[in-house]
Amino acid sequence: MGGPQYPEPKIEIQNVVASVTLNQKLDLQAIQNAFPQVDYKPAQFPGLVFRLEKPRTATLIFSSGKMVCTGAKSEEEARRAVMKVVRLLREKGFLIKEEPIIEIQNIVASIDLFGRIDLELAANTLENVMYEPEQFPGLIYRMSSPKVVILMFASGKLVCTGAKTESEVHEAIRKLSEELREKGLITYVSQVAGS
Repeated sequence: MGGPQYPEPKIEIQNVVASVTLNQKLDLQAIQNAFPQVDYKPAQFPGLVFRLEKPRTATLIFSSGKMVCTGAKSEEEARRAVMKVVRLLREKGFLIKEEPIIEIQNIVASIDLFGRIDLELAANTLENVMYEPEQFPGLIYRMSSPKVVILMFASGKLVCTGAKTESEVHEAIRKLSEELREKGLITYVSQVAGS
């Protein structure tokens, strides 16, 4: 095994946003009557907010039968949350005719590369970047494949947004890490004992 060993990036999924189609209209007032804990203030927002403790998510429900689940920490958790909301509705007598169509719209992840990134050099070396340190301390990098946006900070911390699957997040970070190393844009700090 030749070549230097680099620290494995630490990737944490922070939020998964899923859109849901039920293909039927819903009576939000009736849902509010059946579940007094939901938030429904039609004068302020057209959707009803259905919060779950487990998994800890908020699902926006619209009278059109569209739903948006947010707050999940994985694709699986988003699907579980949606199925739980549908099950709870069915248990209270709401006739949900079909299985919900669930699509992951966006996954937001935070990443630590355990190194220092030279943002100035990265701004001049990488393509599809925006870097205006007077306005925002991070560099904005638009990757074309997978189609994600990565915010890079000098500390080696990143935020990846726009992925549709967790594997896209992992692929994007793998590709970016390789590119940063190849172009000499990252310096790894050896792990200090006790840090």
